[in-house]
Amino acid sequence: MFKKILVANRGEIACRVFKTARRLGIGTVAVYSDADRDAVHVQMADEAVHIGPSPAADSYLVIDKIIDACKESGADAVHPGYGFLSERSAFAERLKAEGITFIGPPPNAIDAMGDKITSKKIAAEANVSTVPGYMGLIDSAEHAAEIASGIGYPVMIKASAGGGGKGMRVAWNDDEAREGFERSKSEAASSFGDDRIFIEKFVTEPRHIEIQILADQHGNCIYAGERECSIQRRNQKVVEEAPSPFLDPETRKAMGEQSVALAQAVGYHSAGTVEFIADKNRNFYFLEMNTRLQVEHPVTELITGIDLVEQMIRVAAGEKLDFTQEQVTLNGWAVESRLYAEDPYRKFLPSIGRLTGYKPPEETAGSDLAVRNDTGVVEGSEISMFYDPMIAKLCTWAPTRLEAVDAMADALDQFVVEGVGNNLPFLSALMDHPRWRDGRLTTGFIAEEYPDGFMGVTPDETMERRLAATATVLNRILENRRADISGNRFRRKQAAGTEKRVVCLEEKRILVGLETEVDGYLVSFGGDAGLVVRTAWSPGCAVAEMQIDGAAYWFKVSAIPGGFRLRHRGADCRLQVLVPRLAELADRMPRKEPPDTSNLLLCPMPGLVIALHVNEGDTVEEGQTLAIVEAMKMENVLRADKSAVIGKIPVSVGDSLAVDDIIMEFAA
Repeated sequence: MFKKILVANRGEIACRVFKTARRLGIGTVAVYSDADRDAVHVQMADEAVHIGPSPAADSYLVIDKIIDACKESGADAVHPGYGFLSERSAFAERLKAEGITFIGPPPNAIDAMGDKITSKKIAAEANVSTVPGYMGLIDSAEHAAEIASGIGYPVMIKASAGGGGKGMRVAWNDDEAREGFERSKSEAASSFGDDRIFIEKFVTEPRHIEIQILADQHGNCIYAGERECSIQRRNQKVVEEAPSPFLDPETRKAMGEQSVALAQAVGYHSAGTVEFIADKNRNFYFLEMNTRLQVEHPVTELITGIDLVEQMIRVAAGEKLDFTQEQVTLNGWAVESRLYAEDPYRKFLPSIGRLTGYKPPEETAGSDLAVRNDTGVVEGSEISMFYDPMIAKLCTWAPTRLEAVDAMADALDQFVVEGVGNNLPFLSALMDHPRWRDGRLTTGFIAEEYPDGFMGVTPDETMERRLAATATVLNRILENRRADISGNRFRRKQAAGTEKRVVCLEEKRILVGLETEVDGYLVSFGGDAGLVVRTAWSPGCAVAEMQIDGAAYWFKVSAIPGGFRLRHRGADCRLQVLVPRLAELADRMPRKEPPDTSNLLLCPMPGLVIALHVNEGDTVEEGQTLAIVEAMKMENVLRADKSAVIGKIPVSVGDSLAVDDIIMEFAA
C-alpha cells in the first residue's frame, strides 16, 4: 500500500480523497494556488505544497508543478480527483516515468475514452448501443449545418474533448447549427485546448443515466448500479439519484453488461463511469465514458456501501477486487443536490464572493436515514472566479425514494449559505415539485418547468399559514426577551386570552390569534382550530425548527424591521408581525419604486467581456447578439430583447465586470 498520496486537485474532491486516505492510514499531500492558500483542503492535508498563481492554467493544470510537488513531499501516488488533469493521459504517463503511481486508469484507456469520437467507434465495435452521428472532421459552420441537416434535427453539437457541459449546444435548425458550432468550438478551445467538434442525433425526451464500473488489474470488472442524472441545466448536472426510478432490472443488467464490455475492450482498470441517454421506451445509447471518479459518486456509495475512492487506491496498488458482481447489492435510495454559487433568480448565473454564513445540516448515518455533505468550504471561505462555483454536494439516503427526497427537502431547509447567490431556493423548491416526486424526468426538465427562469415559490394557503404561524411565534419569543431585558416580564405574564396580530406577508394581510400554552402556542386563523406550535428557537439563531401540529419544519430566519425574512421550501418571504393599529398605519406608508433600467444592458454575472458585436449608433433588432461575456469558462451570449439604437458603450473587450455593471446604453 502507498505511504503518501498527493491529490492533484482542490476543494471538496480533495477533502473527500483525504478522508479515505486517512482512514487507510495513508499520508496526504495537498497542492494549492494563490487563491487557495487558506482553503479547507490545504488545512486538512498532512502536508501542502504551493504550485503557483490563481488561474488553473498556471497552477493545477501544470504537470511539471504537480511532479515537483510529488518530489518535494515524497508522495508515491497521485489521485487526480475530477476535472483538471484527471483525464490527461500525458499526466498519467509522466507520473509513470517518474516512478509515481497514478490512481486511475491506464493512459491508453484515457486516450481511447477521453476522445468522444474515438470512444464512440470503440463502443460500436464492442456492441454497445450508440447514437447516430458524424464523427469526422467538421471544418466550418456551413459544413456543420450541412451535416446536421443530413442527420436530421434536432442535433447535439459537442466538443470531442468536452465535459462538464462545456462545448455543448443543441440545434434545431441550420442557423442554430452554425452558431452552435462557433460557440462550441470556441468554448472547447478555451476549456480543453482542443477545438474538435462532432455532431450526433439529439434524443427527444431523453434521460441521462450512467453506470458505475470498477475494474482491477487482474481482469475483474463489475458494475455498481446506475445513477439518474436527468436534472440538468445547460448540460450541467444539478441533482442526481441512485438508483434510477426509470430502469427495470432487465435494462439495468443490459446497460451494466455493455459498460463492462466497453471497459474490458480498452483494458480499463480503476473506477469509471459509462454514460447513456435513454428514451421513453428504455432504448439506450452510449454517450461517453468518464475515466475518473464522478462528482456524483456519493449516491452510489450510499446505496452499495462501497467506498469508491478506497477501491481506486487498492486497484492502483495492484490489489484484486474483493467482491464479485453477484455480491453487489443496491440498498435503499440516495439523492444528491449540487449546491452552486449561482443566482437562481438571475437564470442561474455564477456568483462570487465570501461566505459570510455557512452552516450545513448535521451529518448522520443511521439505519433509516443518512445525511452526507461533501464540501471544501467553511464560513469565511472565498468563492473564486477562477474555479468551478460548487459549494457543496448534499446527499441523503433512506429506504425509499420519497423518504430520501423528503429527507433532502428537510436538509436543504436547514442549510444556511450567506454572502453569495446560491441555488438553495431552487433545490428546495424542486423537492416538492410533483413531476420530480413522481420520477417523470428528462434532461429538459428545468427548461420545461422553468422556461422563464426560477422566480421562487409562491406559498399556497397551507404554506402561508405555516409561515404566518412561525413568524407570530418567533415574534412572541422576541417580545418576551425584550420584556425580560426591560423588567416588564411580570406585566407580560398577565396578558391572558387570545391576542390579535396582523401578519403582513408581502401584499397580504393575515389576521391571527395567539394564545400561550404550557409547552407551546396556539395560532388561530379566524374561527378554525388553529395550529399548535412548539419551538426551542432562540433569537439570533439562523434556523428555527418548528413543530407545527406535531410535524417538524425548518425555516431559515433573518431579522427585518418589525418581523422576519423566512426561507422555506423555495419560498423567500418577508413577514412583519404588527398589532392591528400599526398594520393599519403601515398600509398608508408610501412605497419606493425601483429604478428604471430598461434602457441599459447590464452584466448578468461576474465575467470577462470577450466580444462586442455592435458599435455606438448601430440600430439593432430583437434577438440580435450584442455582446459575449465569459464566466466560469462558459460563454454567455447577450441579445437585444427589443429593437433599439445603441447609445453609449462604456466597456471594452477584455474588461472584467461585476454583476449589474453597465455594458451598453440604448438611446431614447
